[in-house]
Amino acid sequence: MTKHMHSGTRKARKTVARKARAGRSASVMKPEYLAEVERFRLMDDDFMSKCLEHAPECIELMLRIILGKKDLKVVRAQTEYPIKSLQGRGVRFDVFARDAEGKEYDIEIQRADKGAEPKRARYNSALMDANALKSGEDVGKLRDTYVIFITENDVMEDGQEVYVYDRTERKSGKRLGDGTHIIYVNGATRSETEIGKLVHDLRCRDAAEMHFDVLKKRVSQFKNSEEGRRYMCEAMERIEARGEARGEARGKAEGKRETMLATAKRMLKDGILALKDVARYSGLSLAQVKKLQASMA
Repeated sequence: MTKHMHSGTRKARKTVARKARAGRSASVMKPEYLAEVERFRLMDDDFMSKCLEHAPECIELMLRIILGKKDLKVVRAQTEYPIKSLQGRGVRFDVFARDAEGKEYDIEIQRADKGAEPKRARYNSALMDANALKSGEDVGKLRDTYVIFITENDVMEDGQEVYVYDRTERKSGKRLGDGTHIIYVNGATRSETEIGKLVHDLRCRDAAEMHFDVLKKRVSQFKNSEEGRRYMCEAMERIEARGEARGEARGKAEGKRETMLATAKRMLKDGILALKDVARYSGLSLAQVKKLQASMA
């Protein structure tokens, strides 16, 4: 009797959990989210990050085509890979990968030209080096690194499909051979080459029209299956929530600053307190108080 009761309780709990999941799926799969999923391409970094998550075979294909190395083997891959700097700002790579030879890759999908500046590529490359060695390790153990920008437009404006930049001696053109490489893939390319076909697939909204089966299968999984669409909708909901939270935090910070400025203005108008006291009571710095006083003159 007790055994049957326990079995019935477990079944009831499973039923409740199943209904809860179904209700959750229905609530998160909003029409506006589903419409956005239809429009997504691998060239959209949010979609690409989710699509290539746990899909090293897709990253391997992309690297083989971009670098022209058919035998390249990816042994580690991670999307939205955080990398820290002890001295300054850290970054989050769209894709980080390492091949069987130990070479490391940062792949960035960049639709806006402004985000694809050469100095950003330089900074990403520097961070890869800064995090490559343990304390006491010889610099000779530095791995070859590749920072790869796949851009919506031809940001280098020279009509090439792929731009490869290595450090060279100015007069002779001889390569320095330090192991750093910066590559730009022109997303405006239209050709029947392997690069052209890859760019087509990255810009394609319909998985059925893609050239490479490994990418086609992955994109179809997220666009054409209920499980994949639900996963993307949940990801979009989280992204939207984070955006709202950041907006709320910015709003609070701006409101606090406005209050501090208003307080300092009243004190300055009264003309009773010294500037250092205005700064202390308002929460502004002395430099900010002096600047505010100058603007009120």
